[in-house]
Amino acid sequence: MKNLLLVAKLDIKESIKSKWFFIYSIVFGGLMALFFITGITNAVVMGFSGLSRVLLIYMQVTIIILPIFILTTTVKSIAGDKESNILEYMLSFPISLRDYYWGKMLGRFLTVFLPVIIALFLGVAWGIAKGGAVPYNILMLYSVLLFGLSFSFLGIAFFISSIVRSHDVAIGAAFMVWIVLLAFIDVALIGLMLQDRVSDNLIISISLLNPLEIFRIGAISLFDPELTVIGPVAYYILDSFGHMFFILYATIYPLIVGFIFAVFGFLKFKKKDIL
Repeated sequence: MKNLLLVAKLDIKESIKSKWFFIYSIVFGGLMALFFITGITNAVVMGFSGLSRVLLIYMQVTIIILPIFILTTTVKSIAGDKESNILEYMLSFPISLRDYYWGKMLGRFLTVFLPVIIALFLGVAWGIAKGGAVPYNILMLYSVLLFGLSFSFLGIAFFISSIVRSHDVAIGAAFMVWIVLLAFIDVALIGLMLQDRVSDNLIISISLLNPLEIFRIGAISLFDPELTVIGPVAYYILDSFGHMFFILYATIYPLIVGFIFAVFGFLKFKKKDIL
């Protein structure tokens, strides 16, 4: 455990010194500042206003930006260490593969999740200072959904980083995963529906395996329990799950996805010729 924490600490220090972490923090912190500077909390769109409106907009932004940032900055974590021979140097010390892998993952999770959640809570604090009402239940559940989304893509990124040796291949695979999952939020599924060759229930079931779609619908359901925003699909989801069970599913499922990919990545990392 001591070595694992040392690896995590080292990864955090390296991440904080890198340019991507600075840009990453500025993006999310700047977005929150922009929301308040432009007066978006005073706007009423689709019945949402105040901090609820900010959280809804923040959800729409994070669903696009957060996964690609996590994937592109994390897939080169192990693959980059292989190319630069840092991994060989690290393993010359009495550090096990288990400590190295899970230590890297712990350190990277903290560096990708903390800026997002800190920006969120700073925005809420600013809203409170301006006299806004805080939807605490929505804020807590939304934070849990962000945690799950971050962890799921971190697990996928470490899996990719474990099975490739080249930094360039890792980045290409990351973009491929992001594009496919993003397409299956709406575009690809709508195309299948228009062809009318696949059952609508099957298409919806496939979409509910996509962690991006789960996060999107789960976050929307916090503000709109009837899911009126997403149209007729809401009837299938609410009839199949119910509101409370779907929130539970949206909370747990991304964590399971991230854990499974992380474990498979570790097993591949152990068995492969890592040097």
